[in-house]
Amino acid sequence: LLAFARALEELEQEGGIPARAQRYRANHERCLTGMRSMGFNEYVTPDLQGHIITSFLYPASGFNFDDFYDRLNAKGFVIYPGKVTHADCFRIGHIGHLFPADTKALLKTIGEVMLDMQLG
Repeated sequence: LLAFARALEELEQEGGIPARAQRYRANHERCLTGMRSMGFNEYVTPDLQGHIITSFLYPASGFNFDDFYDRLNAKGFVIYPGKVTHADCFRIGHIGHLFPADTKALLKTIGEVMLDMQLG
C-alpha cells in the first residue's frame, strides 16, 4: 500500500495522467526518430502505433538478435524480443521511470552496439 501511495504521489507531482502520457509519447517519438536515423524500421505502421512500446524489424539479413540483446544488456539496457510469429522484430518500451536522457543514452548505446557488431 505504501508503494501504491507513493506511485500516486509521483503521478500527481508529474501533472497527472495527461502529463505522464505526454512523457511516454515524447519518449516514443525520440526513439522513433533515433532508430529511423540508424536504419531501423518499425513493424507497426504509424497510424496504428501506440506510444507505450514500439516493435522494430531486424535491420538486415545476418542481424543476430541474441548478440544485439546481450551487448545492450551488458551496457545496462534491456529490450524485449518480438512476439510476432511471422516477423523478425524486437520491442522497446517507453513507459516507467524513463526520461529524455534515458532515451538518448539508449539510442547512443544502440548505435555503438550496431557499429561493434558490424566491425566484428
